Amino acid sequence: MAVNADAPVNPFDADGEDDTFLVLVDERRHHSLWPDFADLPAGWTVVHGPCPRQEALDWVTAHDTGLLPR
Repeated sequence: MAVNADAPVNPFDADGEDDTFLVLVDERRHHSLWPDFADLPAGWTVVHGPCPRQEALDWVTAHDTGLLPR
């Protein structure tokens, strides 16, 4: 299978040292990693970052209490 060099790269799979992410939260307290360069989706607020991907993942692990309402 040939790989198209012009195909868009998924920014959520980024692993470069210069890639930075935000941690977002919505009104239900769901968390999401978001690439720093992309516009924020409606209804989401930045709660951490910009930072490297692993730091963002660590922040979510430490602060996300699950999908159940509080």
